[in-house]
Amino acid sequence: MPLFSNAPDSLCIIRLSAIGDCVHAVAMVQAIQRQWPQTKITWIMGKTEAGLLGDLPEIEVIPFDKAAGITAYISVWSLLRHRRFDALLHMQSALRASLLTLGIKADKTLGFDQQRAGDGQSLFTNVKVQSPQSPHVLDGFMAFAAELGIHDLTPRWNIPVSDADSEWVKQKIHPKKPTLLIAPSASKVYKNWTSEGYACLADHAAKHGFQVILCGGPSAQEKQFSVEITAKCEYEPENLVGQTSLKRLMALIEQSTLVLAPDTGPAHMATAAGISVIGLYAHHNPARTGPYFCQKYVVSVYEKLIQAQTNKQPSQLPWRQRLKDNNAMANITIEQVIKTFDRLCSDFSIEFKR
Repeated sequence: MPLFSNAPDSLCIIRLSAIGDCVHAVAMVQAIQRQWPQTKITWIMGKTEAGLLGDLPEIEVIPFDKAAGITAYISVWSLLRHRRFDALLHMQSALRASLLTLGIKADKTLGFDQQRAGDGQSLFTNVKVQSPQSPHVLDGFMAFAAELGIHDLTPRWNIPVSDADSEWVKQKIHPKKPTLLIAPSASKVYKNWTSEGYACLADHAAKHGFQVILCGGPSAQEKQFSVEITAKCEYEPENLVGQTSLKRLMALIEQSTLVLAPDTGPAHMATAAGISVIGLYAHHNPARTGPYFCQKYVVSVYEKLIQAQTNKQPSQLPWRQRLKDNNAMANITIEQVIKTFDRLCSDFSIEFKR
């Protein structure tokens, strides 16, 4: 039986990070809003993630700055000290998220079941949300909505971007060419593909009439990696690494034709924007963390490498099992990625100079 037969007055959500996971959670939150538009929703999320999602329609977003230490907890608890929620959705198996629940009053606290809970999360919840058959993170989040009583679990997104950001992007996008947006850097360097690989794919796309743009954050590592990629390109791509906020990056993704990325936030931002994604995977099971609507365009060596490392199929392993090999992404070949790129262009009838 669902927890609520009628719309609750208020819900609180804890999902602090990461960007891709919070984007997945948006689909769940907006599914709740469609059925229960009168329910007041408060979402505690990371400070960085709030830079992208802080203006979601009809949602109170409370940024949590983990760098502030205990002060961050006290700030949230003080803000909510006179409030009580009908339910708290504890959607992150991390101790810092669990500690946050201690200062939030709710009639029910939902968390993952034994299959997905970690870091002692089960000690902080009194409703265990059954894991769905699908291993994907998004489906696991949608299970929370189903537990509440939401019927339509179809993932849809509305992530606002400003007119100013959209206009800035229009100055960068060629109006008569398809655009390949490459987001080469993940938060963990070992998830990145090779600079040679990215350069070869960029040249392949450029030779076939694409405008190629590199995007990414402002870190020194990301900037240096983009310079290395550009130096190996025959056709120099537009390098916007470090030049976009998360909102501006969202606007850039929305106006692109397709996105190439490893296991990182922009791949899921593209999914939310309805843009096709080529995902590059080696360390995590793409069935769990891959671009939700573009699984057939994932280039993955995870299955082969994890079986060699563990002598088990992915279905036989714990839900979060990661491949432990910092050089694993080098096993993805240029030929594999080019073949997938060509197939995606053909499938979606993208104009393609042959």
